[in-house]
Amino acid sequence: MARKTTSLKVAKKASKVLRDGRTSKTNKSIAASALSQREKNRK
Repeated sequence: MARKTTSLKVAKKASKVLRDGRTSKTNKSIAASALSQREKNRK
């Protein structure tokens, strides 16, 4: 099965949603899910 990761563009938007105090609980849950699928930075 192919691994799917969230793109940087989507991750930035998801981060913005989580920081916005006016966002609904459902939207925050979806944004958190997208960020959890983001590949970790490896050094």
